[in-house]
Amino acid sequence: MIDPNAKDLIVGVVGCGAMGQGIIQVAVQGGLTVVAYDAKEGGAAAGVARVAERIDRMVEKERITTADAEGMKGALSVAGSLDDLAPCGVVVEAVFEDIDVKRALFTALEAVVAEDAILASNTSSLPIGSIARVCEHPGRVAGLHFFNPVPLMRLVEVIQGPATDDAVIDALVVIGDRFGRIPVVVKDSPGFLVNLGGRAFTTEGLHLVHEAVATPAQVDAVMRDCGHFRMGPFQLMDLTGIDVNYPVSMIVFEQFLNDARLRTTPLHRALFDAGRFGRKTGQGHYRYDDKGGVIDPPSANHVTDAPAATVVHVATEGDAALGDLLSRLGLSARADDGAMPILAALYGEDASGFCARTGTDSKRLVAIDTTGDTSKRVTLMTAPGADPVARDAVAAAAAAAGIAPTVIQDSPGFILQRMRAMIANLGCEMAQIDLATPADIDTAMKLGLNYPLGPLEIAEEVGVARTYAIISAIHDATQDPRYRPSLWLRRRALLGLGAHTPA
Repeated sequence: MIDPNAKDLIVGVVGCGAMGQGIIQVAVQGGLTVVAYDAKEGGAAAGVARVAERIDRMVEKERITTADAEGMKGALSVAGSLDDLAPCGVVVEAVFEDIDVKRALFTALEAVVAEDAILASNTSSLPIGSIARVCEHPGRVAGLHFFNPVPLMRLVEVIQGPATDDAVIDALVVIGDRFGRIPVVVKDSPGFLVNLGGRAFTTEGLHLVHEAVATPAQVDAVMRDCGHFRMGPFQLMDLTGIDVNYPVSMIVFEQFLNDARLRTTPLHRALFDAGRFGRKTGQGHYRYDDKGGVIDPPSANHVTDAPAATVVHVATEGDAALGDLLSRLGLSARADDGAMPILAALYGEDASGFCARTGTDSKRLVAIDTTGDTSKRVTLMTAPGADPVARDAVAAAAAAAGIAPTVIQDSPGFILQRMRAMIANLGCEMAQIDLATPADIDTAMKLGLNYPLGPLEIAEEVGVARTYAIISAIHDATQDPRYRPSLWLRRRALLGLGAHTPA
């Protein structure tokens, strides 16, 4: 077994496209010697040259010294053939996603490198076990999945295949750290961790639009302003490209045997089939100019010239968050006079269900989501057939207080509750199937997708019991197995435990 801490450890990188170049760069920045190979004639030399240019730019920006740069560039060499990778203690493959190509490459590498060398694949979608099955020594084959752009994305997933030796995983954790990345160990599974966990964010946003609950602009605004996500799911899909995220969604869905939790929507496919891939084509969920700016960006705000309400009746008394919000909106709670708006803070329940359960007047009920940050935006929801006068009066009060009102159609869980409950529930399911540790699940999702909190941290912030109540209420209302609660979440909610409590 190689010594992953050896100062003279040589790393081979096969495939010198964008990902390969990024891996080469972080390896030499970590003080390692790198030998680069590409099957395309001149491909390795061109890739290494581009890495050298980036290193020089780091000197220009005064991030490193000239001496540092010369040392890094001096640690780079180009392999004329796979035979030149013989001295490498670890080889990272970064060729395109074709299982036959990867199998042929790994078979060829085994004939070149030492028996104790590690062979790692940067695949984002192919099972490590499927690659390793053709190898003479499958125990040394693992995944080392970086994220693009590699120099900026600090996460690396260390994937343990069915046959991968524990010592190989331990070594790759050390090597990932030497690359300057933060390694998380993940079990070999469709989508690994980040590509699996990220399905909840995008597909639940799509389901909200599919059900005509909200527009893409409304979902994005709520997730940014109330959930503190850097961008909403529709912005994210347009940025990464629907030509990328739709096929990945389908691969993960199908490889998990059509698990409803991972199901996308017809809209997703329709955009893919139409070639509306997002920014790269000028149109996706939004329209874009040549510089990537949104053309005529739709507003998420409800605009009304109705007079602002000053008094309301509260149907969910004792809710501290609602009481605080009423104070900020300048609303006073009074006994019902039969005409004033009726407010309720709902958790997982829709307005229709609440009115049917409590006998509340559905025409005057205005449901408010008090979860998340309501300092900039508040989400309002009414039942079918509701009087818009009550809704608009409350929306006007919010606007007058400097809080943007977003008005949506009736939905169990509003926008934010549904989105966060689904993210948390899928994170809990990943913990349940032992995909990774709860802490590593959170770390990976924050680093890989820039989430403000990891999935299990979201459950903790919302409250494990409340998260379970929200997802259960959505499941009860829809009867859709998509919303079935994870047993990991259920058991910890029932026992009053934290989401990170181990099995």
